[in-house]
Amino acid sequence: MNPDLISRLVPFRAEALRRGIPLQDVEAWIATARPTGTLVTRGDGPVVGRFGGPLLLPADTPDPWFPLLATLDCAALPEETTGLPLPADGRLLLFGFPDMTYYSAPAGEVVYIPEGTPVEERRTKNNSVCDDATLAIYEQFPQDELRLAPDVSLPHHFLAPSPGSGDETVTLPGHPRAWELAEVWQETYGEIAVDGPLHIGGYAFHECTETDPVTDAAEEAEDARRHRAEAAPGSVDADATELPAPDEWVLLAQWDIGLTGREGSTLHWVIPRQDLAERRFDRAHVSFFWNP
Repeated sequence: MNPDLISRLVPFRAEALRRGIPLQDVEAWIATARPTGTLVTRGDGPVVGRFGGPLLLPADTPDPWFPLLATLDCAALPEETTGLPLPADGRLLLFGFPDMTYYSAPAGEVVYIPEGTPVEERRTKNNSVCDDATLAIYEQFPQDELRLAPDVSLPHHFLAPSPGSGDETVTLPGHPRAWELAEVWQETYGEIAVDGPLHIGGYAFHECTETDPVTDAAEEAEDARRHRAEAAPGSVDADATELPAPDEWVLLAQWDIGLTGREGSTLHWVIPRQDLAERRFDRAHVSFFWNP
């Protein structure tokens, strides 16, 4: 990782050592740091996309169920900044709506449009915006340019699924002081990380992070696939094998929502890393967290 990003973690290291956490545990936690691209609507960073704007899709792409949140220029999001093997060119469209879903169904989707693909304009308010309550949320969706700010990310979570069966969790393997280190990160995060609404890559988090939200979303994606298969025998989902293991998924994007009526909520777009490398976005999953 870029040494300049690692140097931002000096306040984290100092606070962890002040609390008596052994140096070897602090350094092991810092070694897990990942780059992340925080997208902001101010400053002088390069413009890499926008919130809202016209919805431009190829003619053969079905109308998305969810409204458009953001359009991103892949060429302006290098891997050294995001930690992700994004396509070298083209546009990535993030769709989603901050609302609870049934049977672990996704709360959004991702569409990738290669450079040079002919497109046509579509309506931006989709089927998920279906009544006065959802319209009131949709009308607050941001409309602004997005600028890139290179950032650094440490885990906010401190638990992992138990190697055994069931829903039990254990302290993150290899990090016996994980809870304390995650707490230090929570308390020093504000003076280290960039304050922005959209994050590309890095570690996922929300207001009640104990386990990794990416792992949770990957398990949710498999639950949704299994439910679709049971509901429609003989469908593509019924014939498909299980999705990749949760530890093979990455955070594509996170939106810290902050809309009136959805305070404390977050959307996470997650995807198997191999699918991302192969430019396959059909298995991306979008999870919604809300702590009202």
